[in-house]
Amino acid sequence: MDLHIVREIAGFSAGALEIFGIAIIVLVGLAATFLALRRMVLGRETEKIYSDYRYQFGHGILLGLEFLVAADIIHTVAVELTWTSVGVLAVIVLIRTFLSFTLEVEMTGYWPWQREKRKQRGRERG
Repeated sequence: MDLHIVREIAGFSAGALEIFGIAIIVLVGLAATFLALRRMVLGRETEKIYSDYRYQFGHGILLGLEFLVAADIIHTVAVELTWTSVGVLAVIVLIRTFLSFTLEVEMTGYWPWQREKRKQRGRERG
């Protein structure tokens, strides 16, 4: 297969993944907002609405970020392989990893490596 065609396909794929990642973040954000507003209007479980909203929206952001990073990897490796693009990709992956860890702490109250501790606390609560 011609290298030019491979780069075209990779560029198209990276663009599609970027659009998909953005769409996931936006759609999950809208859905989480709609569900939270609906629960507020119906007056159900008002003490949990905010924490559930943050949890749902955080998961949407994490999933969208996964697609955005995949698009960056494809673009860097298959379309524009330079030391500069590899450096930019490394910074993006570091930022994404930091965001994932901080979002996990925000959503659960524990670092990802403390899952066992979180499970034990859940069993104690009942």
